[in-house]
Amino acid sequence: MKNSDSSKRESFGSQIGVIAAAAGSAVGLGNIWRFPYITGENGGAAFVLIYLGIVIVLGVPVMLSELIIGRKSQRNAFGAFKKLAPGKPWSIVGLMGVVAAFVILAFYSTVAGWTLEYLMNSIANQFSGKSPNEINLMFDNFISSDIRPVIWQLVFMFLTAFIVYKGIQNGIEKASKVMMPLLLVLIIILDIRAVTLPGAETGINFFLKPDFSKVTGHTFLMALGQAFFSLSVGMGCLITYGSYIQKNNNLPNISYVTSIADTFIAFLAGLIIFPAAFAFGINPGQGPDLVFKTLPNIFLQMPGGYVFAIMFFLLIVLAALTSTISVLEVVVTYFIEELKLKRHLATVIGAVSISILGVFCTLSFSGLANFKILNKTVFDLFDFTSANILLPLGGLLIVVFVGWVLKKEQVKAEISNDGAKKAVLFPVFLLILKFIAPIAIALVFLNGLGIL
Repeated sequence: MKNSDSSKRESFGSQIGVIAAAAGSAVGLGNIWRFPYITGENGGAAFVLIYLGIVIVLGVPVMLSELIIGRKSQRNAFGAFKKLAPGKPWSIVGLMGVVAAFVILAFYSTVAGWTLEYLMNSIANQFSGKSPNEINLMFDNFISSDIRPVIWQLVFMFLTAFIVYKGIQNGIEKASKVMMPLLLVLIIILDIRAVTLPGAETGINFFLKPDFSKVTGHTFLMALGQAFFSLSVGMGCLITYGSYIQKNNNLPNISYVTSIADTFIAFLAGLIIFPAAFAFGINPGQGPDLVFKTLPNIFLQMPGGYVFAIMFFLLIVLAALTSTISVLEVVVTYFIEELKLKRHLATVIGAVSISILGVFCTLSFSGLANFKILNKTVFDLFDFTSANILLPLGGLLIVVFVGWVLKKEQVKAEISNDGAKKAVLFPVFLLILKFIAPIAIALVFLNGLGIL
């Protein structure tokens, strides 16, 4: 029997809307700059095959676990554990997810703000006539400024808050249904341009030719880490989105399609970066340097580079925005249900408080560059804490909770929609959750801490 609180909750209007929002949450800046690089460094297509196997065998069950917790409880990340395991300390896991979302959005909005600056630079044709060194200095001078990066970070937070402010169906779902297809169209056009460049074959081979000699135990750890972080596991996003999924939607299908979409986008990003980089003899580095130094240099040399630069930076703005709305929603839903705030007020308080913290992250590259905590800037501390502690630890405890604490009948009921659909692979799913996934995530956790 539904309680009155859950009946008042919003929900996604369709399964397509759920998939667009969940895939948007998973597709982020890491798909654009991290996945292609670690693929190239770890055996190309050999790494892709390992990564795909890990996503299917481990990533999907872990994602499904979070969706089960969300839909079963119809609560925010903290309230979900409080409802499903009353009187027990499991709610701390949900609270970790809320804290992780808060911390992640604080530093992620810094980088997201940079994408807006570079979209505007592309439109204004600011790269034209500049030498490679001048383009490199553009980025260094920009992030070391005290004003412009903060302004763009706040603008990005405003865009994020505006979508979340409008609610689930009218805000997040509607925006995701527009942004995700647009993102896909942009990335396919950029792929076509990249693979048809003279000399692109070398980059394609580097990215796609399997080199099993590079595959080591470290390769599997890299693939594990990338899979868990890319799928938004452990930060409360999937529990929160799961709580808005209608009871007649198929959770396993949502998990599979979302995981495939995320992997597909990451793969397509590699088909932009490596062919283009090799075509112009530029080393495809990783991280911000790839996006804000390497690629502007490539667009400068490319026929039609002005148009393609605009398309690329619009692409990464969209990738960032589809992720930030899901992370802010974790905090907003917590405020709504635990602090009893209206959505509009919860969004404003959440966005403003995260923005204030985010300013410290943004200034970590300028005025606060010498301010260190545990020998790390605020930005680096937030990045390290979320990626290496909060997310893997949260993911580990989530699979233990679903595998060992929730009753088997409860888990099966969510997967099968109360018996309406067959759950043929349920025993395999349970085996993975109980034994394989905890070990795999524990390895990622220990690797992140430098123990492995």
